[in-house]
Amino acid sequence: MKKMTKATVAAASILALGAGAVAAEKLTIGLASEPTAMDPHFHNLGPNNAMTLHIFDRLVDQNEKQQLVPGLAVSWKPIDDLTWEFKLREGVKFHDGSDFTADDVVCTVERAPNVPNSPSSFGTYLKGKSVEKVDDYTVHFKTAEPYPLMANDISTIRIISDEVGCGAATEDFNSGVAAVGTGPFKFVSYTPGASIVMERNDAYWGEAPIWSEVEFRPISSGPSRVAALLAGDIDMIASVPTTDITTLAANDEIQLSQGVSNRVIYLHMDQFREDSPFITANDGSDIKNPLMDVRVRKAISMAISRDAIVDRVMEGVALPAGQLLPEGFFGVSDNLEVVAYDPDGAKALLAEAGYPDGFQMTIHGPNDRYINDAKIAEAVAQMLTRVGIRTAVETMPRSVYFGRASRGAEGDLPEFSFILVGWGAGSGEASSPLKSLIHTFDTDKGFGSANRGRYSNAETDALIEEALRTVDDAKRQELLAAATESAIENVAIIPTHFQVNTWAARKGLRYTPRTDEYTLAIGVTKD
Repeated sequence: MKKMTKATVAAASILALGAGAVAAEKLTIGLASEPTAMDPHFHNLGPNNAMTLHIFDRLVDQNEKQQLVPGLAVSWKPIDDLTWEFKLREGVKFHDGSDFTADDVVCTVERAPNVPNSPSSFGTYLKGKSVEKVDDYTVHFKTAEPYPLMANDISTIRIISDEVGCGAATEDFNSGVAAVGTGPFKFVSYTPGASIVMERNDAYWGEAPIWSEVEFRPISSGPSRVAALLAGDIDMIASVPTTDITTLAANDEIQLSQGVSNRVIYLHMDQFREDSPFITANDGSDIKNPLMDVRVRKAISMAISRDAIVDRVMEGVALPAGQLLPEGFFGVSDNLEVVAYDPDGAKALLAEAGYPDGFQMTIHGPNDRYINDAKIAEAVAQMLTRVGIRTAVETMPRSVYFGRASRGAEGDLPEFSFILVGWGAGSGEASSPLKSLIHTFDTDKGFGSANRGRYSNAETDALIEEALRTVDDAKRQELLAAATESAIENVAIIPTHFQVNTWAARKGLRYTPRTDEYTLAIGVTKD
């Protein structure tokens, strides 16, 4: 019956930074990693989520620190133990002029977790929830058990049109046919590998963007991004290469913005197949998957110097990680420390596990998704090789990598044995990585949607599930921390570092860094 989009990020947070008068002016932004689709529900991936937020709004928005603020919903509250009521914003129009109503919310919630061939679905936020239309501007979300994180979860979902979007395929969003939202910008064109163009939505319900047109250009090469900025070909770049930060900071014609993100870079390991596809004995013969032994996983963690990755690979622009989120986020444990670099201890553990001479393995990773991702994979491989695990490196574009890492093997199973990947907590707290990366893979319940190692531990699962139904904030914090401790102790994943992100813009422009790492045109303001 209608459609809907996202731009709340604008209204509540970044826009508040000083948008000034509406101007007929174009903004061009260089991106290190482009989205894999314009379908806001196809892939729960940072570049996709950031890009689609220009066109599609959320019911609950997040400001630059991921604090919840009103979006297409003006208020939300629990009305009983199993029901949350959301009051919707009236008078909002989709880009085609139709009204936003509860029908758009209902169809969005039905579609978002069920997009075909999704490499990482939004089921992790929506499974176990149902939504009912009360009237045109009221909806009720229902759960089988008390659920205190409803608003956090709903803040990850972009609302689409019942009339245009809910029956559409991903290709229809990519072509623009279904890319009709309520956000601050309208879809103009999407040319993968070349550009994404949007125009200002002059009927936007929030504060109007100052940019009449925005073009995003994917420039995966860091030096090329910097060169384009310095040449004046583009106005701003995301993901400033760590090697160029000092030089750009000294340039009077450039302004930098920098901030710690919620993204942990980590290693996922095959923990469900005895015959893992990219692991062999040193002579190339088949062996039982060593990664199923917690001692081997601990040895790998001990063999990795987080400080070396931060200092040498990341040029000091990162933080060593010992858990799923950096200090200050809800659910972080005070009891976990960064695993100390101990190659001798790693060798001893390998020997104890029955691998005194190690084994052979390949690390797979993207080469255009995270800051210095290919270099990090190479550094990890070198460190593991030093303790006897001879590790080869294979990296590839993220457009190929995530699909293979999630379901590239027979039976739609994860293809790789040992992978480099990252996760940003979309909900702004620890349940996001715990549900998606750590909990036992369960498509029916929406758990483990990005658990590409298929780690499974009943104790950890129980802690996560108890936390999700615990209303008391202090108790839930304890449970999330305990679940994190359980996962790290059993080496469900191996965290390496938290990203620190840097944007650079031409003089006169400024960007407010976001913990979710999003690069949003509405967040680019004038001095």
